[in-house]
Amino acid sequence: MPEDAVAEFLAGKPVAALPGIGAATARTLGEYGLDTLGLVAAAPLSTLQRLIGAKAGRELREKAAGVDRGRVVPNAVARSLMTERAFGIDELDPLRHRGALLSAAEEIGARLRAVEKVCRTLTLTVRYADRSATTRSRTLKEPTAHSAALARAAYGMYESLGLQRARVRALALRAEGLTPADQASHQLTFDPVDEKTRRLEEVADRARAKFGPHAVMPGSLGRRGGGPASSHGSRAA
Repeated sequence: MPEDAVAEFLAGKPVAALPGIGAATARTLGEYGLDTLGLVAAAPLSTLQRLIGAKAGRELREKAAGVDRGRVVPNAVARSLMTERAFGIDELDPLRHRGALLSAAEEIGARLRAVEKVCRTLTLTVRYADRSATTRSRTLKEPTAHSAALARAAYGMYESLGLQRARVRALALRAEGLTPADQASHQLTFDPVDEKTRRLEEVADRARAKFGPHAVMPGSLGRRGGGPASSHGSRAA
């Protein structure tokens, strides 16, 4: 893909979508209105270096413009997974916000299970109509690829923001701290509901593998017409 096309593709993405950008860095940049990669790419290098350091600022500006000088490692293990849900119009309805989070958590969980990974941290980025953004991260009680646990964490971060009729343009979830699922411990709950949910996930994953990623989705999303108008930005880093 030509470099200018890459830059155009990245321009509207939230800063947190870039590999290596944690919640603290995204929050710092957001406080100065640098909440998208396009704005970061257009910012003076001196400003970025003042905010996050000389080397980090230079690398961030290059990557935001689609330039990555890192060495390509064949078959490298992804360090994070990210997906974004964008609304067709700036969305005020908290139920639509929650529907988008549920959809994103379902996708992240399915993708983690497909590569036999679990995540330790989940990061939520909310982009608003005025182009500002808010980022929150939560370390999970235990590493997981369980969609219900990811959705609960996403809901918790969303509710902690206390949004009052906020005009939300997009919501993004990023799973970080990925480790092999067979190396992670799982606390047995002896909860029949939890075990039933996990078995249903296994069935849904097999259906998605055979018929496509949208073959199975939560009933609540279907009742609301599928959540947000579009989903994009899914990636591994």
